[in-house]
Order: sequence, then C-alpha cells, then structure tokens
Amino acid sequence: MGVRGELFTTEVSLDNRTYFFNVKENRTGDVFLQVVESKSLEGTGFDRHAIVVFEDDMQRFLQGLENTLKFIEKTRKEKLKAGAAKPAAAKKKVYRKNPDGETTRAPRNAESSGEKTPRAAPRRVKVISKKDQEKK
Repeated sequence: MGVRGELFTTEVSLDNRTYFFNVKENRTGDVFLQVVESKSLEGTGFDRHAIVVFEDDMQRFLQGLENTLKFIEKTRKEKLKAGAAKPAAAKKKVYRKNPDGETTRAPRNAESSGEKTPRAAPRRVKVISKKDQEKK
C-alpha cells in the first residue's frame, strides 16, 4: 500500500495466476478500480494484464459482472439437468481394437449380449503437480 495514490488493495491467488484489486486515486482526485491479472511464465517472468474502471462506471460494471455470473450459473445448471436426463448408455461410446490393430466402434449391444471383446492393457499415467516441480 506504499505506492502513491493507492488507497486499498487485495489479492486472490490461484494455481497459476494472481488477481489484484487495487483502488487508486489519480492526481486530480478521481478514484478508480484497477483489476490486474498476473500469470507466471515458467520462470521467464510474468504476463500481466490490467483493466481500469472509473468510479462513475463502477455500478454499471458491477451490473454487467452480475449478469454474466447469473448467465454462467444458469447454463451450468441447464447442462447438469440435460446430462442427468440422458440415459447412461447414450453417453458411453465403446471403441475396440481388432486383431489387425484397427480401432473400431463396438456395437451398442456388444457388452450387453455377452460378446467377448479383447481388452487393451490399462494405461498408466503419472500426475506431477506443478507445485512439486517448483520446489525441486
């Protein structure tokens, strides 16, 4: 808060980015909000983007943000309802490799009819956290 003109600041830290919300005052006394996104660039520095919202526009900006959040919430709920309404068999697509090595789609009734289909060996995936890599 020692920066000239800075009245208030708060930050929100996420996995690979940090958001800063700075309330500042310019030389003429106008108050504004500066929203800054700072993203780490794999040890080469930071990618930084900022927007400025002036005091006169803050209510309209907030209204636009609220409308956007309502839209996101509404569409998320609609997708969840639509996903729950679909039968499980309609979602699942089963692919098999034949002895020639070609990948083909298994018939819908292959699993329910008791047909024996060859199974591929399970793949092993090792998950490494970015946080663990940074500590090394």
